[in-house]
Amino acid sequence: ARRQAKTARIRAGWAARGVQVPAILIYSITTRCNLTCRNCYAQALHPPSDRELDGETIRGIVRQAEELGISFFVVAGGEPLLRPELLDLAEEFRHTLFLVFTNGLLIDPGVLARLRRLGNLIPLVSLEGQAQDTDLRRGMGVAEHLERVIVDLRRHGIFFGTSLTVTRPTFSSLVESAFLDGLVAKGCKFFLFMEYTPVVQGTDDLVLTAEQRKELKRIVDSYHARRKALFFTVPGAEEDLGGCLAAGRGFVHLTAEGDIEPCPFVPYSDTNVRDMPLKDALCSKLLAKLRAHPENLAVSAGGCCLWQRREWVKS
Repeated sequence: ARRQAKTARIRAGWAARGVQVPAILIYSITTRCNLTCRNCYAQALHPPSDRELDGETIRGIVRQAEELGISFFVVAGGEPLLRPELLDLAEEFRHTLFLVFTNGLLIDPGVLARLRRLGNLIPLVSLEGQAQDTDLRRGMGVAEHLERVIVDLRRHGIFFGTSLTVTRPTFSSLVESAFLDGLVAKGCKFFLFMEYTPVVQGTDDLVLTAEQRKELKRIVDSYHARRKALFFTVPGAEEDLGGCLAAGRGFVHLTAEGDIEPCPFVPYSDTNVRDMPLKDALCSKLLAKLRAHPENLAVSAGGCCLWQRREWVKS
């Protein structure tokens, strides 16, 4: 907590010098994955690439981020654990938090042993709800395997959470008290509810209805007050924070190839960390232009507001 307060002061100092430094950097560390999930946004927007940043470049970015006051990395993919450098980074940069979206299939005894020593790397195991929902999207047998992984995480005393992609058909099963209480009982301490964004053509019918979105917020607030765990919705919670936090207002997205983008759902960039220091990349004209139009960053209709206005972003 002291470290987070210190980094907030560092960011304020950079802001006074005209550099907008976000609190969080979302980093898609790899485009590779060991699964082929249905309607995966990452595969749709960022297919596998052979131009991923190398380990030494990544280390330099994390070092620069600490100097700028960024102390919280949300690590996505692909499957982040396909990059062995990730655990090394967490060991080297102990003051930085790494919240890692993972399908969990690579959490073996060796990874568990290292996670147990690391208090700053938090695995966020992706589930779709009940076992049949997880297997339907991720592949047969995945749910059973993740049950064992969750047991192992708790047995090793590792702080972990779950990422839940909420769709119109799976909404009811994801908010069932038996399902959520069951995960709390198994040691899950952090629940991140991700509203489905229809990046894959023809999947608009998976988007939550207005009634479901309102009910999700009510249920999450209720659980947050009554259970010893963190419950958070994206992008729903941004409504309470003054709108979308993308484009550097709260976070930016760094692609596996080094592009700085407004967010993971908006694949447009005008700066790359291969060409300049992270500080200069954050001074992107694109990001500044988006921040200059807060009326387009309002989370009013639900879902990703920049995705809904992607033609404006592209222009």
